[in-house]
Amino acid sequence: MRLYFSFFIMLLFSLSTYAQIDTRSKSIAIPAVKSKDSVDANPLLPSKPINNNTGINNINTPRTSHNLNMPKKEFSMFPQEQFGNPGELYENRLNKSLDHLKLSKEEFELKNGSTTDQYFGDFKSKAKFVNVVYRDHGYVDGDVIQVLVNDEIIHLRVYLTGGFKGFKLDLKPGFNKIDFLALNQGESGPNTAEFRVVDDLDNLISSNRWNLSTGVKATIIIVKE
Repeated sequence: MRLYFSFFIMLLFSLSTYAQIDTRSKSIAIPAVKSKDSVDANPLLPSKPINNNTGINNINTPRTSHNLNMPKKEFSMFPQEQFGNPGELYENRLNKSLDHLKLSKEEFELKNGSTTDQYFGDFKSKAKFVNVVYRDHGYVDGDVIQVLVNDEIIHLRVYLTGGFKGFKLDLKPGFNKIDFLALNQGESGPNTAEFRVVDDLDNLISSNRWNLSTGVKATIIIVKE
């Protein structure tokens, strides 16, 4: 009987111990507390106001203006000229470009200068020397010439003025060729000059005038007998 009673006590003790262990293994629920720093209050990326600019990559594009002042007159390349017929403009310009065709050869050379070398003749003389002088017979506008004797330069650049100036030339037996080369046409053109050749006794051998384009020569020959 005592054995049975001891077994019963041990059984009760075992059940009590198992109930305590099982009770300890249970978890305790802790109620959640809402944080003051919620996601809604402080977003990770701050929002920016919407910009109405039509920029691309931070580059602003111009805005379209609705108050443009449009020109009242049509654009014209020739604002100073008025023509009833637009073709008149080109007709007038064509006539101007063809004006030189209406001139005679003498009138054209007088206006624009001769484009061919001018020969003023050859003259015989028994003089030991001659004086060759020249001047700008027109408006003094900067005409410049070069003087050559028998194809040798004796005056590289001569500025023509309103008064005569020149040089003394000792004549050699035979031909003495004198060339006047127009280096420019001055401000108004052409290269204009008057020349005179006087012998040692002040006798006039020759005189003439030229109207030359740039690069053209006027020539005279004195033949010493």
